[in-house]
Amino acid sequence: MKGRNSGSVVRIAAPVWALVQRFYFLLLIFVAIALMMVGRMDPVLVDQARARVTDAVAPILDAFSRPAATVANVIEYGRQLVELHAENQRLREENARLQQWQQVALRLEAENGSLRSLLAYKPDPASSFITARVIADPGGAFVRTLVVTAGRRDGVKRGQAAMAGQGLVGRVVQVGEWSSRILLITDLNARIPVVLETSRQRAMLSGDNSDRPRLMYLPRGVEVTAGERIFTSGHGGLFPPGLPVGMAQVDQGQVRVVPMVDLARLEHVQLVDFGIPGGLAAEAAQPGAMK
Repeated sequence: MKGRNSGSVVRIAAPVWALVQRFYFLLLIFVAIALMMVGRMDPVLVDQARARVTDAVAPILDAFSRPAATVANVIEYGRQLVELHAENQRLREENARLQQWQQVALRLEAENGSLRSLLAYKPDPASSFITARVIADPGGAFVRTLVVTAGRRDGVKRGQAAMAGQGLVGRVVQVGEWSSRILLITDLNARIPVVLETSRQRAMLSGDNSDRPRLMYLPRGVEVTAGERIFTSGHGGLFPPGLPVGMAQVDQGQVRVVPMVDLARLEHVQLVDFGIPGGLAAEAAQPGAMK
């Protein structure tokens, strides 16, 4: 009897299963519509069912995620070990190089001290500076000038150099009680004795109211390398030697200088007193001062 009943059940289930397989897509659509209708009629019931399904599936998802997270952590740890090993090796090499340079610096310092004692070297006077904010670009007789918020009451004097960042900006040409005017190195009245870094050839930096002043009075045959740095030479007592001014740029046979500082975006400057003798500083501060 049992065999006959089981056989009859199989015979009945087979057509039903075939019918389900044929119309399962329509059944899914019907189930989805039914669920939407139930959700509209009783949203609380649907939310509770969703929450229960999520609670039931969460442990399974957590169990599956643990091995993946463990593998990811192991891979990340291994990567960090490789990076730490490479970083440690790089630091060891850098430390060795720095130790070599330290020994060279100590040896040069001792040699420099010995030579200074032989030459009765007189050190440069200590410099002081005042930081001021740029508040205006008035133009006028001096086209390329700036006005800053520091004056006589702050210790500003005519002839002081104006620096910004790592480069020379200009020179103080007018001092008030609360403000000062700076003549930029690009102004038509600016003339600065300079020297080329590589060839040590002297020249004159001449402003022409453009963003890149010209390099004048270079002897014939002197080759200027593009990108070569230009420094103040110290001649004439206008500036101390060694102040960075800009980099050379060769343009159609003319040598121009790209300033170290973007003069169009100045917000703050340092007015530096390098201890230049009063007579030279005063002469340098007159109109056309940087000639």
